[in-house]
Amino acid sequence: MKKQRALFFSGSTRYAVASFVLPIVILAGVYFSIGIYPGSKISILASDGFGQYANFFASFNNLMKSDQSIFYTWFGSLGLNYLALISYYLGGIFTPFVYFFDNQNIPDFIYYLTLVKIGFAGLAFWFFSTQTFHLPKWGKLLLSVSYALMGFTIANSEMVMWLDGLIYFPLVILGIHLIMDKRQPWLLFISYFLLFISNFYIGFMIGVYSFLYFVVRLFTNRTRYLKCLPSYLLTSLLAGGASMVLLFPALVDLRTNGEALTTIKSWKTAATGPWDLVVKNMVGVYDTTRYGSIPFIYVGLLPLVFCLFFFLSKKILLRKKICYGLLLIVLVTSFYVEPLNLFWHGLHAPNMFLFRFSFLFSFTILLLAGYGWSVYKREDFEQVVNIFLSLLVLFTVARVFTAKSQQYDYLTYTSFILTLIFLAVYLVFFFCNYKGKGQTKILICLFMGTFFFEIGVNTRLLVKGIQDDWGYAERSGYEKDYKDIQKLVKQTKNENDSFYRMENNTASSPNESFRYGYSGIGLFSSIRNRHSSFYMNTLGFRSYDTNLSIRYQNNTILMDTLMGVKYNLSSTDVSKAGFEKINTMGDYQLYKNQYALPMGILTDEEIYDKELANDPASLLLALSGNEEALYATAFPEIIKTENVILKEGVKYDKNTLILKAKEKNKPLKIKWKIAVNPHSQVYLDLFPADFRGQERTEIHVTSDKQKTRTPLTKTGQFYSLGDYETAQDITLEAIFYYTDQLELVDPTVMMLNTEKYAKAAQKAQEKGVEFQAKGRKATATVTTEKEQILFTTIPADKGWQAKVDGEKVPIRTINDGLLSISIPAGKHHVEFLYRPQGLLLGSFVSLMCIVSFGAYQYYLIRRNKY
Repeated sequence: MKKQRALFFSGSTRYAVASFVLPIVILAGVYFSIGIYPGSKISILASDGFGQYANFFASFNNLMKSDQSIFYTWFGSLGLNYLALISYYLGGIFTPFVYFFDNQNIPDFIYYLTLVKIGFAGLAFWFFSTQTFHLPKWGKLLLSVSYALMGFTIANSEMVMWLDGLIYFPLVILGIHLIMDKRQPWLLFISYFLLFISNFYIGFMIGVYSFLYFVVRLFTNRTRYLKCLPSYLLTSLLAGGASMVLLFPALVDLRTNGEALTTIKSWKTAATGPWDLVVKNMVGVYDTTRYGSIPFIYVGLLPLVFCLFFFLSKKILLRKKICYGLLLIVLVTSFYVEPLNLFWHGLHAPNMFLFRFSFLFSFTILLLAGYGWSVYKREDFEQVVNIFLSLLVLFTVARVFTAKSQQYDYLTYTSFILTLIFLAVYLVFFFCNYKGKGQTKILICLFMGTFFFEIGVNTRLLVKGIQDDWGYAERSGYEKDYKDIQKLVKQTKNENDSFYRMENNTASSPNESFRYGYSGIGLFSSIRNRHSSFYMNTLGFRSYDTNLSIRYQNNTILMDTLMGVKYNLSSTDVSKAGFEKINTMGDYQLYKNQYALPMGILTDEEIYDKELANDPASLLLALSGNEEALYATAFPEIIKTENVILKEGVKYDKNTLILKAKEKNKPLKIKWKIAVNPHSQVYLDLFPADFRGQERTEIHVTSDKQKTRTPLTKTGQFYSLGDYETAQDITLEAIFYYTDQLELVDPTVMMLNTEKYAKAAQKAQEKGVEFQAKGRKATATVTTEKEQILFTTIPADKGWQAKVDGEKVPIRTINDGLLSISIPAGKHHVEFLYRPQGLLLGSFVSLMCIVSFGAYQYYLIRRNKY
């Protein structure tokens, strides 16, 4: 045994290294060809890579270099369960390496991280291949590179945390082999454990597939493998239990704050068609990773040939063909049948990046290709030739039938011709091998070179597809103002001992607060506090549908006051009552809000009135004790339009304006005149009658004092027109981009009386309670002459507990969104402490499962010894 291991390492090390290095070299070369490399002008950040992962990695970097808590963060959406966020976005053994990078260089970290993970995926499959297939080492290398750079990997490369699952996937399957063939459970336990703590989402898919795979393999030799079932189930359960330290708190959080299960509305999956599997097996076919895409299943033409050979060869038992064929049928059916498709996604429809389980199909193709290739001999040449010719005909027929179909308009002649050329070249190699006396080194090298070239071409075309579809963000979009903003954020921290919030009016992402480490409002994340976001949505912040995101932009100064937004960052001028410019760094300005309230306010039972708490003006008046109305409403007068056919309409019992473009692909412009009252903060209240179909629409609103540019459907509806001290007539212009028709609820103008607002804010400040928020604690000293309610802007979450003078007290919520407690008369120390629900139980279960598996492994070793 020792001799065999030594032989393996000495003879195979260079191929193992190549399985790691080659995918990295190919992908790095492709990135370099479009201008992406360390320090390049263009970054690797695209889609969620820019908006989510870059900021979340930066937050983890801040965590490791400070005294922040791993359980809770104040840096997004008022406050958030950070452990759950880690388990979804930042799990795995590679994340801590961000420590060696500055936050300004996160794009480079993600670049290296992507390459390294893809390299390890290739290495993992190489290790799996060496223990599974009877192939020459170079053949195993080809399959490993194919796995690392398969279509799913490249098309979804922005989702860098999914790549961890692809690393452990081959090891999970190899672990099943070891249990079934050698009664060794250790690899399955370790790989399952690492898989689940790295990314439980992809882990769920692999977990289901691996169970199906075990069943399939069991039926290939039921007599031999049935007795392995208890060991497999025990190992799987213990591995899942061992991961509960991260998994259980995340699952509890998802159950509390996650989205509802998707309702099944049809049996057929949308956008799928009869030629999907054929088209997506051609070289370099990219449709989109937005809505309306079909699965990415490409693994190379050669594996496809040998997979078909697996089913046609008489050297492979019919039982094996049936069992593995049924596994493929289940996966293919899951692409087309909506209930099965939803099941693989945890019964929840994905938000773009569809068919996230398609890598399971690709792995199965490679698996069967390895088995088929293992039994291929020279006498099988004619059968393989027939497969090549059949594929040539099939791809040609697919091209003919889809040439005029809009459904497959992304299938280019380039992809079609390249596919035919590579098939023809491979066929020539097989012919040369058949006619020659053996596999010469030159022939093998040319064969491998052709294969790597095919994989490289496919990778290049898919990366170019991502660039055209999403666009790789320029580095300047991430780091241009980084140092300036960082200095301004540091200034605010030096000025304050108690808790406060700040926001960036011109942020590049709603998650930007995570990058710079300030307490913000915005968030775009699958892990979120839906209760607080829903409540904030009722108060005017845009957090629609399932509250996947919440946006700070286009709200009122009332909400700045109520939520304690003490500072604004902005690259444009800000005209907001109470906000004074206090510093400038580069293109960015820092504004301080003199009317911001602290985290706590002493008030009375009136605060629990649902209607009162759902209206910002009423809420501020209740907290202050004032009763004067704050708002006046006016109607703007249209004075000019451009490229607009204007009509009036009614929708959902509301008067509407219908704007239709005279010329398509040109912006719609409309100009209003408004008579402004003195001492007014003025807002244009504008939103579409129907948000559907307007996802790409941008709006630019320009007034005498303020300019705003935001996506129409993603931010709030109150467009600030500025702060005016005297009565006057002003004009404003709204320009709508990327739309040809738009229906707006009849716009109104809201004028907030700044004198009355200032009095109300100042009276509320007198009742304020300053909190110190650090880690997972928020503490304060409260003095009151009578029993009162302490209203706080801490987001409601069942993980919170409150103590007054060290004794636990009940918590009440404000419309399920914010926390409050009752404070008795006198001077008291108040403490809010957060602990993720399920953490203690999850930790206990993890410890017990690890100990239990250790005992089980020891038992097996002792049994084998004696």
